[in-house]
Amino acid sequence: MKIHTITFILVIIGALNWGLEVLGYGIGNYLPATVTTVVYVLVALSALYEVFSHKSFCRNCNA
Repeated sequence: MKIHTITFILVIIGALNWGLEVLGYGIGNYLPATVTTVVYVLVALSALYEVFSHKSFCRNCNA
């Protein structure tokens, strides 16, 4: 259950970053390239985890 919370937070960070990119303030503009790449990979893996495990954790889907 803890990994679900971590991945959910990373997906939210990724979504907010996309919104900030529109305004020119994405994290890629402020972090070194290596750190940015690591963050993007973690966000992508988190999104995949959420896609495949969402139904088992979602309260609305299990209702």
